[in-house]
Amino acid sequence: MLQKPKWIKVKSIGTKGFEDTLKVVKERCIHTVCEEALCPNIGECWGNKTATFLIMGDTCTRTCRFCNIKTGCPAKLDSDEPQKVAQSVKDLGIKYAVITTVTRDDLPDGGAKHFADVINAIREMNPETKIEILPSDLRGDIESIKTIVEAKPDVYGHNLEIVKRLHPDVKRPPADYNISIKVLKQIKELDQNMITKTGIMVGVGETKEEVFELIDDAVLAKVDILTIGQYLTPSIDSYPIDRYVTPEEFLEYEEYGKSAGIKILAGPLVRSSYKAAETYFELCKQY
Repeated sequence: MLQKPKWIKVKSIGTKGFEDTLKVVKERCIHTVCEEALCPNIGECWGNKTATFLIMGDTCTRTCRFCNIKTGCPAKLDSDEPQKVAQSVKDLGIKYAVITTVTRDDLPDGGAKHFADVINAIREMNPETKIEILPSDLRGDIESIKTIVEAKPDVYGHNLEIVKRLHPDVKRPPADYNISIKVLKQIKELDQNMITKTGIMVGVGETKEEVFELIDDAVLAKVDILTIGQYLTPSIDSYPIDRYVTPEEFLEYEEYGKSAGIKILAGPLVRSSYKAAETYFELCKQY
């Protein structure tokens, strides 16, 4: 078994901010990816009263081997969820909301209309709040993507998750690397001014060259932001860790991205929504 290195250090969760966030999440019966995916940054983020909301239930229709979210037949969509999420954003005083979802292949539009409803509800109740979203690939359906783009999130994210070679084994069909790249391209084609974002995990068996190739693919898709973090197995049944990537290697990826013209946030505990607000506002200053 690999020994966890000293640079993998998770912050304590015992803070007032954490307890306040937990209270709102439980009172509103809101799902968060922070809990469902066992995010290592939950202590830091909830301590700062920030959370990544998980909409459309807690059950995914896909069986990715890196993920801890349960899979199966999801429940019917909660029509009150948009208002519940918007109220939670208000209760927490969130100025930058991140909304993600389980994959809902059971829905004709993949849940695109519901996603748009959540965006609109947050905007109506919290007009000053910036909104970052992280939908599934929506099976690459251009009309579903258009539905979300027209709701005008501030950042539209969709994670590649893993390098191309490992996609079939780790993320598994019907997920497909080429479909995900196409989704990112289509977002820009629909709205060239929309900020796009993707994220991946490393330490799964990829080579540095494969990560560089993925960065090049993201640049060609005109992606603005890429996050790169260490893969950590959420359970004994999950895909195994191949290695712990060093801080020096993460820095290499950031430097490569700078030279290629893409903003990369890389580090052992970086996740797609980690420091999302800071990265967004830093990027906005460059335009």
